[in-house]
Amino acid sequence: MPEAQQTTKTQPTTADDVRSPLVTDMGNTTIAENVVAKLTGIAAREVPGVYGMGNAARRAFDTLTDRIPGSQTNVSGGVSVEKGEKQTAIDLTIVVEYGTSIVDVAEAIRRNVIRAVEQGTGLQVVEVNIDVTDVHLPEEDDDQPASDAPELN
Repeated sequence: MPEAQQTTKTQPTTADDVRSPLVTDMGNTTIAENVVAKLTGIAAREVPGVYGMGNAARRAFDTLTDRIPGSQTNVSGGVSVEKGEKQTAIDLTIVVEYGTSIVDVAEAIRRNVIRAVEQGTGLQVVEVNIDVTDVHLPEEDDDQPASDAPELN
């Protein structure tokens, strides 16, 4: 009679089974949501093809505050974070440059954000949702004076 083979069943890993570098025998580390949001905003802006972050009102507000001397740049505009003890989910609102592939930009954002947040915080990023709200056209640049606008001396 052949010997019975032993089969080892592995239990599926749940979120509770994930060992976090934030919880150790020596103490716990907590990360604020705004830290995750700032890391996300910086990582997303590094991706070529991202023109801006946030909806139109957010971008207008950021433009105004950038003109105030001594004000800090808001890198977390357009970022929403849900964070637990070990995991985080991120929502981004972006504007892409005309001529770029939205699919390629979104994939690059996900890669960059996941790398930056997981390496920077030790949190597991479970999802990065991207909402593309606009495409920036080159003729929309505010830096160039309009041809029919009077020049101020």
